[in-house]
Amino acid sequence: MASVPSDTDTLALKILVAGGFGVGKTTLVGAVSEIRPLRTEEQLTEAGRTVDDTGGVDRKTTTTVAMDFGRITIRSGLSLYLFGTPGQDRFWFLWDELAQGALGAVVLADTRRLQDSFPAVDYFEHRRIPFVVAVNCFPGERAYGAHDVAAALDLDRGTPVVLCDARDRDSGKEVLIRLVEHAGRVHTARLLDSVSS
Repeated sequence: MASVPSDTDTLALKILVAGGFGVGKTTLVGAVSEIRPLRTEEQLTEAGRTVDDTGGVDRKTTTTVAMDFGRITIRSGLSLYLFGTPGQDRFWFLWDELAQGALGAVVLADTRRLQDSFPAVDYFEHRRIPFVVAVNCFPGERAYGAHDVAAALDLDRGTPVVLCDARDRDSGKEVLIRLVEHAGRVHTARLLDSVSS
């Protein structure tokens, strides 16, 4: 008779979901989470319009002011805790706290505002946190291939770029699986380098 794994048998990995304002971070966390996600969304105000660039996301009415949180079980014994970061520059002080202990990150990108992805890409590259770029393919917008996005973002060789729909659970889960695989390879290579040095 097989035993049921206890909570102590479960490996829990911390993943960040980052990117620019209005790219779909809250949507992705909510779509894949198997628990009711924690959201810290507030209404956009007139005062914030002078601070937040809403160009290209004119219909956006709320914004994350601290973080989003969700959980997904990838397979028996492996759960991911998802921490969605706020997108505006004024909340960047939270990123260092959220990034502590993270296995890796998903940088969600919108090709209509690709320049908004540069700060997140730079953040993870400088801290040597493995990440994948997930291009949120908005309906009715021009599609770009993964190679084109990688070149436009000047990504380090080997950084995966995947196309996704942040609203779709299966699509989001595939992004997370790619991240875990990529982060596993990066951490293994670093461990081997440190042993051989």
